[in-house]
Amino acid sequence: MRFAHLSDPSMAAGGVRLAVVEGENALFLDEILDDAPSTLQVLLDRGPDELDRVRAMSEAAFRQGAETAPISDLDFDSAVLTPPAVIAIGLNYSAHSSELKLKADQAPTVFTLWPNSLNGHLRTTTWPRALSEAIDYEAELGVIIGTAAHDVSEDEALDYVFGYTVVNDITARDIQYSEAQWTRCKSFDGFTPTGPVVVTADEVPDPQDLRITTVLDGHMMQDSSTGLMVRSVAKLVSYLSRSTTLLPGTLISTGSPGGAGYSRDPQVFLRDRSTVTVAVSGIGELTTHCRMF
Repeated sequence: MRFAHLSDPSMAAGGVRLAVVEGENALFLDEILDDAPSTLQVLLDRGPDELDRVRAMSEAAFRQGAETAPISDLDFDSAVLTPPAVIAIGLNYSAHSSELKLKADQAPTVFTLWPNSLNGHLRTTTWPRALSEAIDYEAELGVIIGTAAHDVSEDEALDYVFGYTVVNDITARDIQYSEAQWTRCKSFDGFTPTGPVVVTADEVPDPQDLRITTVLDGHMMQDSSTGLMVRSVAKLVSYLSRSTTLLPGTLISTGSPGGAGYSRDPQVFLRDRSTVTVAVSGIGELTTHCRMF
């Protein structure tokens, strides 16, 4: 299944609603379900039985020709709206750590992203020129936890994953290299676009066999595979769960492959009016429009 937070711009008071996406059409859950979950977080908080109910009712609705809306007529919000935590993993591809001239330690580099940074597909991210003109892209696979995970083994870790999304971990590189912690340089307003959808784990048999790319203003900048992660999704979930209970809805951004703009000669950064699309095969393409003022 594919879930998205969508709103209808033609409805003045419509608001963001949870929908199931099939092909190019969206089915709003509140149109087929009593007490429908309003967000993905609400669905997850209600537990596995709620997912079974939503799956059964939405599949029946599609079969019976229920009214849907073309996604081209709708606005996307962040694939996750109110996650308990957004955990980011740095230097999880050898090519990326090498090009940034940063040492990949034996333990994962772990930091958090602030919720104000979350943004949706086809939204515009803005930032002041006075703060940074070295804004970089980073295509990443996002992992959403489905059930609380505490001290789980690597073998069982994927059983705790609800689904996957695409993340662009936008970064102010000059701030990253001037501060010891990475949270602020990656948490400007709108610096963490996610989406366009969350794909449930049953549709992603192997999260380590996915193509991951970035296209900036029509030019391919990153083209790699999640199979090149230093630490797999299962290893990351297991590692993080040893010290912290990963609550349902937690988003883990699993690191970016090589090809960052900072490492190029000449350097390539996001500019005013740039358009950047990061993609993960089988999940989707996430596009962000950029404005610098």
